[in-house]
Amino acid sequence: MSHSFILVINCGSSSVKFALYDTKPSSPLKNLSLISEGIAELINEEHANITIRLNSNKSSSTIKLSNGVSSFHADCLKDIISGLNQTFSLKDYLLGIGHRVVHGGNVFSKSVLISDDVLKQIKACSELAPLHNPANIIGIETLQRQFPQLQQAAIFDTAFHQTIPSHAYTYAIPKQWSEQYQIRRYGFHGTSHRYVAQQAASYLNKDMKDLSVITAHLGNGASVTAIKNGESVDTSMGMTPLEGLVMGTRAGDLDPGIFDYLVNKDISPQEINLTLNKKSGLLGISQLSHDMRTICNALEQNEDAKLALEVFCFRAAKYIAAMSASLSKLDALIFTGGIGENATLVREKIVNHLSILGFEINTAINAGTIKNESIATAIHTQNSRPILIIPTDEEAMIVIDTLDLIQSK
Repeated sequence: MSHSFILVINCGSSSVKFALYDTKPSSPLKNLSLISEGIAELINEEHANITIRLNSNKSSSTIKLSNGVSSFHADCLKDIISGLNQTFSLKDYLLGIGHRVVHGGNVFSKSVLISDDVLKQIKACSELAPLHNPANIIGIETLQRQFPQLQQAAIFDTAFHQTIPSHAYTYAIPKQWSEQYQIRRYGFHGTSHRYVAQQAASYLNKDMKDLSVITAHLGNGASVTAIKNGESVDTSMGMTPLEGLVMGTRAGDLDPGIFDYLVNKDISPQEINLTLNKKSGLLGISQLSHDMRTICNALEQNEDAKLALEVFCFRAAKYIAAMSASLSKLDALIFTGGIGENATLVREKIVNHLSILGFEINTAINAGTIKNESIATAIHTQNSRPILIIPTDEEAMIVIDTLDLIQSK
């Protein structure tokens, strides 16, 4: 049987996502065929729920975890592989496996095939992403045991941002802290920003090396990136994904003095950290939901929801404007991510803050946008700089990187 399938694995802190692609006839993204996808979610410390979609069929199951929550990722991966093997003999179909890895520190500036040394370096970065890298590592090691002869690749959220210059990634803290504790701006969502930039280059008929755009990945997690000559030169997320824009449950930027102020109010550092990451953002302001759809549906009767929307859009616009400082020209503003691709009102409000940069939204086209076969949808007026909606596809980017690495070796 021909080996042409790439399995994409994304082990999050409390979920395991997967996607299975057929790469024939390979190369162009449009020729990738999604065969199956699914997610495993942690229900409690003893059970997890797994949903697998294969073509038009969907199946769900609940599995018992062998060692409580500590075995969640490994047990779910084994069950996912078992489920896929009922339809495919994966040993006959799989060409390789691509793993999303959240943090590559200063070590990884591109995707790499996983070796013992690479895995050791990923483990060394775990301190920078304690909720995610350990889960990514479990995913890698579990599938290395199941498929010991198979090439596996690591695709890093941070890698695309390793081109950011020192004046943009350096925090104004003592140099000793920066060097000893590896404190700097790393940035995240790199796979998404890189994907939509490549799609924009194709749509605008430009070489990536001549492309300068601002990409806004807006979802439950949100970040903005300045891309100059095809490379990331600044981004809104920092050492952790907490910095920058208002997000679903993350606070984004705030005065660091607030932390000390709250500690003096007898709120523990652990509770503050949990609240800023899990109970803030849209959820914290609205006291209603982290989901932008719920926020927008409640605008007429809920003033807090209205405020949450306004703060989200203003912060996003503020960062987009700030990103222009890193560019000598601006070919387009790109919206992507769940909110960026689907929230008409959010796009309109953000762009309305950006008239000074020459952006003007075509409200009729913006309101009528639906997903189509085109790689991009233009939503600007004739007098405006280009504004594009480009659906992101991080999984496809992981497939392409994995395939390229395997073929080049």
